[in-house]
Amino acid sequence: MYFTARLAAPRIVGYSARMDGKRIVIAGGGAAGFFGAIACAEKSSDARVVILEKSPELLAKVTISGGGRCNVTNACFDPKILASRYPRGGRELIGAFHRWQPRDTVEWFESRGVKLKTEDDGRMFPATDKSSSIVTCLIHEAEKAGVEIRKSCGVAAAARKSDDGFRLALTDRETLDCDCLLIATGGNQNSIGHEIAASLGHEITPLVPSLFTFNIKDRRLEGLPGISVANAAVEAVGTKLRQTGPILVTHWGLSGPAILKLSAWGAREFAERNYEFDLLVNWLSDLKRPELILKLGEVRAQNSAKQIGAFSPVEIPSRLWKSLASGAGISETTRWGGIANRDLEKLADALRACRFHVGGKSMFKEEFVTCGGVNLREVDFRTMQSKLCAGLFFAGEVLDIDGVTGGFNFQAAWTTGWIAGTSMAEI
Repeated sequence: MYFTARLAAPRIVGYSARMDGKRIVIAGGGAAGFFGAIACAEKSSDARVVILEKSPELLAKVTISGGGRCNVTNACFDPKILASRYPRGGRELIGAFHRWQPRDTVEWFESRGVKLKTEDDGRMFPATDKSSSIVTCLIHEAEKAGVEIRKSCGVAAAARKSDDGFRLALTDRETLDCDCLLIATGGNQNSIGHEIAASLGHEITPLVPSLFTFNIKDRRLEGLPGISVANAAVEAVGTKLRQTGPILVTHWGLSGPAILKLSAWGAREFAERNYEFDLLVNWLSDLKRPELILKLGEVRAQNSAKQIGAFSPVEIPSRLWKSLASGAGISETTRWGGIANRDLEKLADALRACRFHVGGKSMFKEEFVTCGGVNLREVDFRTMQSKLCAGLFFAGEVLDIDGVTGGFNFQAAWTTGWIAGTSMAEI
């Protein structure tokens, strides 16, 4: 074992006599922490690596991501295009992605017996559709590489030693010395990693939520939870923020990839507005207004005796069509032949410029992603080492890096974790 038995009072714990190599501590047992630990242990035969996870559960976010399937990465293999999927950190990640990108991630897992599959939107999952496949693989590879894993034991504080390295205060009242420290504690508000980084001289960009859904109370959405539109466009009124993609109606308002992408790119601006703003939804992003009015006019001419609610003349669910028509002041029992030209324009606007008031946010399931963290100017992305504190490394969401939904946040964790791990092994 790495550590001797615990005492009631604080004490210094050393590595055993047989462990005379570099002492590496990974703070955080998540995706970035495990990948960094494995990379370091595999590359350096004398590195003594330990993962410290303050909670009793390892890889918790990996377990719950993708509805329990784990969205491992995205089938985007061009580093420059890949970097464009990150509202914050994209520029810094371009070089990093040239060293480790989704193709490397796929090869790493598949060479270890975990086959991945690609869905139509580019998201990649284990072929088993079970996150446990990824969790089991990471734990197995860490143990195989000789990494010690300690649960319910985190880093509470860190200080530089006068003779180089760090002295760590642990949550179980022990004290541990190490040569290198990798902070991979995640990006939530309670991350001790930010406190430790700040204590060692780093600036922490304030945290705000990045991926969240929009709370909207509007009669036009009542009774429609579960309805989705595959190709919509959304725009935050008064901003330059616009996104396209699928939209999902929920019990609380609107979600889906288009909404989540908008929330990621507008994370800081929406926080400054206290999540109160107007949203324009174009349910038919592939049709321009004049074309739509012409199409509705043709429907009127060909179906004059039919009621508005009898069928949807556009490619959206029938119930949504009826609700939007009603919102435009046109009853579903109104016959097409009784629709005036001005009513056709109202229908067109209800479909292409549907205005909602957003009155708050809800987090996207349990996949908490934040904007903010360790200032990227203070980190060397060639090694993931601090520019201010030798021997201190960072990986994952503790950094001011966040991607849109679709496997991009995990890819940033794999990339930064791998670079940090291999860099620590080379010191």
